[in-house]
This record gives sequence, structure tokens and C-alpha cells, in this order.
Amino acid sequence: MEKLSFRLTAARSAGGTRTQAIVGVVASGNLEVLLERTSPADTCTIDIATAAHGFGAVWDAVVRDFVARRPAGGLRISINDGGARPDTVALRLAQGVRKIEEPER
Repeated sequence: MEKLSFRLTAARSAGGTRTQAIVGVVASGNLEVLLERTSPADTCTIDIATAAHGFGAVWDAVVRDFVARRPAGGLRISINDGGARPDTVALRLAQGVRKIEEPER
């Protein structure tokens, strides 16, 4: 299992009041993403556990693009990867931000 960690400066904070959100399912070709509001408002921390070794540069590009495009400030994101492609990672991260910004039900 390879573990990667990123601590990035975020220009925008995630809105809403939910304290956490989870999207996705760890299964073949997918991933699970947990978002928690535990970081400073200008920081996004991302921890990744993946069985696919040697893709650090790809993960770096995907998470940097995500933080540049989405309101990710204040979030600690934990990713359990089951072999997801970069486009699936980007989709799950976007879904996670959308979910944490939804009102509690």
C-alpha cells in the first residue's frame, strides 16, 4: 500500500455547515473519499492510500487541479483508492465538495 500526503494552499473555502461527507465505494476501479472540516480555511490536506504504486506525479497533478478549481479550503480529505482513473478521482472529489456544502438532513 502506498501512502501519499499533500498540504495545499486553497484560494476558496468550502461552503455549507456539514462537518463531514463521504462519497464513493472502495471497489475495483473506484475509490472512497472522506471530507472533513478540520484544516485552516486557506489549507486543504489530502491523504491517499492506494495499492497502485508509482503514480505520485499523477496524484499530484489531479489534487492540485482539484484545489485550484474547487472550494477546498478548510478540508481534510482522505482517499482510499481501489484503482480509480484520474477522471474518476476528479469526479469523486467534486461530488464530495458538493455533498459537504449541502444542508444537513
